[in-house]
Amino acid sequence: MRLSDAIRKRIKYYLEEKNMNVWKLCKMSGIPCSTISTFMSGKTELLKIDTLLHICEGFNITLKEFFSDEMFDTAEQD
Repeated sequence: MRLSDAIRKRIKYYLEEKNMNVWKLCKMSGIPCSTISTFMSGKTELLKIDTLLHICEGFNITLKEFFSDEMFDTAEQD
């Protein structure tokens, strides 16, 4: 699995886990909805690490928690 796909899958997991939608994540993280939406739709392939950190803050989790899934063990570079 490509890294960007693994990150999308993990964001979708936390959206469901935290009972949130993209709009609420944008509000909680301070990241523009256009940034998250274009990444989630696949129009952009990369997120900056500081953007991902803010997304994690929106979910009230750490980067370590975000990446604590075995799919990241085998993720390939985009």
